[in-house]
Order: sequence, then structure tokens, then C-alpha cells
Amino acid sequence: MLLRSPLRLAIIVLVLLAPVMLPAQDTNPLHTASRQELDVIKVLLAQEDAWNKGDIGTFASSYKDAPDTLFITHQVSRGYAGLIDQYKRDYPTRAAMGTLSFSDLEVRSLDENFAVVIGKYRLDRGKKDGGNAGGLFSLVFEKTDKGWKIIIDHTT
Repeated sequence: MLLRSPLRLAIIVLVLLAPVMLPAQDTNPLHTASRQELDVIKVLLAQEDAWNKGDIGTFASSYKDAPDTLFITHQVSRGYAGLIDQYKRDYPTRAAMGTLSFSDLEVRSLDENFAVVIGKYRLDRGKKDGGNAGGLFSLVFEKTDKGWKIIIDHTT
């Protein structure tokens, strides 16, 4: 995989070499990332890469293709088809998609089949295409026979 930006290199270094941050109430706030945490972060890196290529289909393949998948932004979309429709409606052109980057990622394992991720996103794009945007997100991942998939996405 080609590194396209210093941010991508920094994320990869952070994910592979640095510990993942845990909540402040833990006595040891740093730990070595587990295989599960790394696998979940890889999904987000693949999403970022697909988005920045203008490929909504590949970006969306990180979601579970199921009727109970939830996508919560300014409205609630239920099911995989609903989230695809919302992405295509909200980002009709490559310019409207802009350049996506994730930061401050925190993975929390719930058990061997479920994990939660919180983080920040930034979308850089021209004013005529909607302007820059950013916010917070929380994702619930499920380990499926097709790999780790997002089952709930709440993005502000």
C-alpha cells in the first residue's frame, strides 16, 4: 500500500508501534494494541483510503450488509441500502466528498466479537463543495465471517 500523506504514515506508525489510549480512569492508560484493535483500525484505514479515491462502494463495504445496520447523523438510516442512499445523496460528486482523515482513534473491545471505536473525522473540501467539516464518531463493530464490519455508526 502506498503512503499518500504524512498523516497516513503517522496513523500507521501509531497503530503498529504505539500503544492505544485507554480511558483516564485506568491506572495504566497505555497498552500494546491487541490483534483485535489492529484489525478494527485497519478497517478504518481502508475506509479512509476508499473515500479519498472517491469510492463510496468500497468505503461502504466496511458496514455490515444487513437490515439492522444503523447509520445515525442528522437522521437515522436503517439497513445497508439506506446508508448507501444517504452517502450518495449527501456526497453526490467527488469534489463534495473531499479528503477524509480520522484521528484520536480509541478502540475498546467488548468481547471477542464486538468492539467500539470513538474518534474524530475531518473532511477537507472547497467552499463551493460544502466547505470543511469535522466532528466526532462512535462505531460499533461486529466480527463476521467477512471480517470486522460496522453495525452502528453515530457521526456528529
